Amino acid sequence: MSVEMSKPVPRPGILEIAAYVPGKEHAPGVARVYKLSSNETPLGASPKAIEAFKRAADNLERYPDGQARELRDAIAAVHGLNPANILCGNGSDELLALLCHVYLAPGDESIVTEHGFAIYKIQTMAAGATPVVVREKDHTVDVDAILAAVTERTKMVFIANPGNPTGTYVPVSEIRRLQAALPKHVMLVLDAAYAEYVRRNDYESGIEVVSSNANVVMTRTFSKIYGLAALRVGWMYAPAAIIDALDRVRGPFNMNAPAIAAGAAAIRDQSFVQEAVSFNQLWIETLTNAFEALGLKVTPSVTNFVLIHFPDVDGKRAVDADEFLTSRGYILRAVRGYGFPNSLRMSIGPEEANRGVIEALGEFMGRKA
Repeated sequence: MSVEMSKPVPRPGILEIAAYVPGKEHAPGVARVYKLSSNETPLGASPKAIEAFKRAADNLERYPDGQARELRDAIAAVHGLNPANILCGNGSDELLALLCHVYLAPGDESIVTEHGFAIYKIQTMAAGATPVVVREKDHTVDVDAILAAVTERTKMVFIANPGNPTGTYVPVSEIRRLQAALPKHVMLVLDAAYAEYVRRNDYESGIEVVSSNANVVMTRTFSKIYGLAALRVGWMYAPAAIIDALDRVRGPFNMNAPAIAAGAAAIRDQSFVQEAVSFNQLWIETLTNAFEALGLKVTPSVTNFVLIHFPDVDGKRAVDADEFLTSRGYILRAVRGYGFPNSLRMSIGPEEANRGVIEALGEFMGRKA
């Protein structure tokens, strides 16, 4: 005998998911606020991308190209890829969700690392599967720990490379070692959202590994160095069979026309990207040195943010620093939910914001910046 329910009920497991919490944006009562909590570029978008966005406004009554050909062709041209192996989406978040929707089922497991992006857990659980969390080593993905966690139920492994909020990376030799040791039916997902910022000879975003294997995909975003976070533009490079499977279930017009146009213009403007890289390199080094001179520990970063660790002393902990900085208009990201209860993540901001945080933390720590 069925029991009548008083309202619609989500399927089992949905209400066990902890919703994603974005970085805060506001500092009540402060005249000038610098948002340094979401890893947005301080240089904005390429003028060419902005112009392309404006031109797209002339045809808002028309559906966008459901295949995003202009954007896929631009990505392919810049990276030397086959457009047929590229899928574009409403941010890389949509593509990660599609992967879980298509390749995970109840009873399956995905492997995520302890400081990995929250969306991996969220979408794994949304698919009815179970996320298995493995420890990192020195704030860096540990390949041996991942391999030790593989079971007959493992169907997917997520790696953010570089990692967020750590800013660390896994050398390509370790990525290749991991792929070689995984069962062939297990998908390795390389989330390379910050790849454009990395300047290390032993790093590779994932293109080479995807090109030579049937069970590896790479996701990328236009929300960071390209400055198109408001438009939600992401892309995936994957084997043809995986692209085909995702294409069958994605929305027919999952990207809007202005986003397609702006994304294509942005990725073709590589001189603008190089300006962003140079600015970032300067300030990553400057901020790291300044914070360490104040007695703070900073995890070495290859991205556009730094993870700052505070002393375990009353009045000097991360929660105290967060309150102090916010009162002065500098909004950083608390990362307790990522396993760092006494740390703050700071995005590289404009020069005046970077200098302001250095000065404010010097005051907070009782030292001269």
